Amino acid sequence: MARIFGIAGWKNSGKTTLVEGVVRELVRRGLRVATMKHAHHGFDIDHEGRDSYRHREAGASEVIVASSKRWAIVHELRGADEPSFQEMMAKLSPADIVIVEGFKKERYPKLEVIGPAPKEAPLYLSDESVVAVAGVAPLNAGLPYFDRNDIPAIVDFILGYFN
Repeated sequence: MARIFGIAGWKNSGKTTLVEGVVRELVRRGLRVATMKHAHHGFDIDHEGRDSYRHREAGASEVIVASSKRWAIVHELRGADEPSFQEMMAKLSPADIVIVEGFKKERYPKLEVIGPAPKEAPLYLSDESVVAVAGVAPLNAGLPYFDRNDIPAIVDFILGYFN
């Protein structure tokens, strides 16, 4: 089973930018990385007028789009419940590490990203699965703290967490 580590935080805290940097650094170090991102809204990976979109609109429950560069499966829930975190993890191909963005309520080790002007209470105050914090200004959270731009140090921490 892959190691799972999350990047969590409130909206506009810099999570996606940090995930990008962490993934690049992990790949640079030779690891096979998968990511999983939770969206609180609907999303499309294909767009109106495209063949795959037309297939879904016609009622297909799943559409595979494949090329020589990549493939994707779009699964329409059509009123069914959103799949659980565990169900989504089971759909990933084997990887050395899975970096998760979002899924704040799930229990897996997380680094919380705190933006420059947080409007919400930090997650680490109520979530024991937050094991470190990254931000733009040091704070005394009682947890390891990283400048959110110090990607090598954050990746060292993530990898060290599993050893």
